[in-house]
Amino acid sequence: MISRDIAAWRRISVTVAAALVLGACTPTDDRSQAGDGPNKPPTAPSPSASIDPCPASGVQIRSTGGDAAMGLRALGLELTNCGDQPYQLNGYPVLHVYDEQREPIMLQVVNGAKEITMGFDQPPRQVTLAPDERATAVVLWRNLVTDSTVVATNGEFLTVAPAAGQPAEEVDPDGPIDLGNTGRIGVSAWKKADPSTSLPTRPAPPPAPSAVPSSVSPPDSRL
Repeated sequence: MISRDIAAWRRISVTVAAALVLGACTPTDDRSQAGDGPNKPPTAPSPSASIDPCPASGVQIRSTGGDAAMGLRALGLELTNCGDQPYQLNGYPVLHVYDEQREPIMLQVVNGAKEITMGFDQPPRQVTLAPDERATAVVLWRNLVTDSTVVATNGEFLTVAPAAGQPAEEVDPDGPIDLGNTGRIGVSAWKKADPSTSLPTRPAPPPAPSAVPSSVSPPDSRL
C-alpha cells in the first residue's frame, strides 16, 4: 500500500507541485464539515447568473483541476486576493460537500491527509497576500468501499471558504466527489503560491509506459 501511495503521489504532484511544499508529517485534528458543533451545514448556494468579478470578501476561490490514481483523488484549490488590501490566511480551507439535490453530505474533514495518504500534513503558517497574489491548497479523498452494506457517497457540489466564519464560494469539483464509504475528505493548509508559477487548469496526462531498452535481449523461447 505504501509503494502504491508513493506512486500515486508522484502522479498527483504534477498537478499540485506549485501548491505544496512537502514537510515532515505532523498530526492534525479531524473536524466535521459542519464545524465543531453538531449543526447541519448550510444549504449549498445556487449558481448566480451575475457574478461580481471581485466579491465583497476581496478574494476569489476556484479549483485548478483534479487528478486520480489508484483510487486516490486530488483537487487543487487556488485563492486569489482580488482586492486592493493585503489579505491574511492562517489555517485550512473550510469545505462543504453536497449531493445532486444540493443537500449537505455529513462527513469528516481531515486537516491534512492522515488516514488518506502521506505528504500533505505540513502545518499551517500565516500567509499574507498582497493584491493579485495567490494561495493554494489541495483536497484529497479516496474512492474506497470497504463495507458493501454501506451506500457509497457521491458528492456533486463543493463550496470552499478561506476560513471558518468566512463567506464560501462554490467551486468546480472537476467530477464527482466519490468518497466510497470512507466518510472523510482531507485538505492541506493554505500555502502562498510562487508568483512565477501558473497552475494548470487540468492535470497533466500520466506518462506513457517506458519502452524496453534496446540493449535488453528478449527471453530465449527455447528455455
